[in-house]
Amino acid sequence: MSTLILALVAGAVIGLALGALGGGGSVLAVPALIYLLGFTPAAATTASLIIVTATSATALYTHAASGNVRWKTGLLFAAAGILPAIAAATLATRLPAAVLTAAFAVIAALAALRMLIPSDADRPALPARHTRAAGAGAGLGAVTGFLGVGGGFLAVPALVGVLGLRMRAAVGTSLLVITVNSLAALAARAGTQTPLQWAVIAPFAGAAILGAWDGKRLASKISGPTLQRIFAIALLAVAALMLTDALH
Repeated sequence: MSTLILALVAGAVIGLALGALGGGGSVLAVPALIYLLGFTPAAATTASLIIVTATSATALYTHAASGNVRWKTGLLFAAAGILPAIAAATLATRLPAAVLTAAFAVIAALAALRMLIPSDADRPALPARHTRAAGAGAGLGAVTGFLGVGGGFLAVPALVGVLGLRMRAAVGTSLLVITVNSLAALAARAGTQTPLQWAVIAPFAGAAILGAWDGKRLASKISGPTLQRIFAIALLAVAALMLTDALH
């Protein structure tokens, strides 16, 4: 019962972060699964992909209903990341746990720093550069497949700066990209022997989805920059913990 409660609480917190910040919250799923619920790093990244896929697909539906998804742009961007996501997901299942933990700590720290840096959202949109877009899509796919994170903190700036989307459309379109990449990475891991604890994953994902709805209300009461700073500081602490764990 305690495991179920932990899964529900962790899922709700991550869902709140996702709903309030519009991206970056899923990066907490892996450390929560490892340190709170006893998953191995390989099992945690696979489980995180399931959770990310479920929450991203749900959020994608709401953004699509509001007309904030650029389907053609998002699918082209996601296409560049499918093969890297599959390759990275396959590689991740063969690496030592310490390597995965250290790599995740680095990405978590980068995500936190990205949130602490002032946003470029108000800068004029740049003309699309297809080569840069393909490179950004491939990089995002590799990160998603390797570490089991959605990568919204990478996708949104890329869609704004490389493809020239406005922020609201970039957030909605990033959910399409994340969903496609996560599904590709899951397909690559389907044949592995990593055990999946559905009794933990299902309530975790359900709580994250419900928490995301409340996160939108939270965002209306607390300023976005304040929320980002709080989340970024917590994320830096988690990254330091994971890096220390990996080195020892």
